[in-house]
Amino acid sequence: MIAVRSILFNVAFYVVTALFLVIGSPLLLGPRRWAMAGLKLHGQTCVALMNLIVGTRLEVRGRERLPAGPALIASKHQSAWDTFGLVPLFRDPAIVMKAELGWIPLYGWFSHKFEHIFVKRDKAAVALRRLIADARARASQGRDVLIFPEGTRRAPLAPPDYKTGVVAVYEGLGLPCVPVALNTGLFWPRRKFIRLPGTIVVEILEPLPPGLPRKEFRARLEAAIETASTRLAREAGARLPSNEQPFND
Repeated sequence: MIAVRSILFNVAFYVVTALFLVIGSPLLLGPRRWAMAGLKLHGQTCVALMNLIVGTRLEVRGRERLPAGPALIASKHQSAWDTFGLVPLFRDPAIVMKAELGWIPLYGWFSHKFEHIFVKRDKAAVALRRLIADARARASQGRDVLIFPEGTRRAPLAPPDYKTGVVAVYEGLGLPCVPVALNTGLFWPRRKFIRLPGTIVVEILEPLPPGLPRKEFRARLEAAIETASTRLAREAGARLPSNEQPFND
């Protein structure tokens, strides 16, 4: 039954996504806020479909911890779910993403329309300066900047691999950084078609104030996200692979 539901959801997800891209293509010619409203609706629709078809609910904890103004949102990244499911939770988020994704027809065009932040990994120094400049520009518009500090998806309970980019953006923005923990990889595993019932939990943690020393910020960010994500995984019944150790356990 899980396999059947997974197939039905995957078909529905890709059909709905294609329809949003094709039918919504006139939004490319309108104001950015219209396109962002479509992106938010797409995320809400797909979250609802996963609940309806697979039985995967969404619980969001800690909304009251979000700052009143723009912030750097640093989220754990375990699943493709994170790329759409997090969008409705934050303030007009500008997502930091690989520049290659901007070349994909329709998807990439919309990503440029959303004014997401593109990073070219082959030109590290130049890319970092551009990343900081773009992040400042988006935050000056009152938008949250959403970054995945590990740069790619990591399996639940896998050892962390945080990159330096999040530290540079934090220093460049001078804004609070909100760590976000989640357990999405347990229900939408990477590189697998299966989708599992249960409760996806996204937990918004205590913001880190601006101006922390680099080493302290990185240590506190990693500890907050990894400790909470490990706890969420265990709440959902995940078991640690025998060849891995949990963070800060």
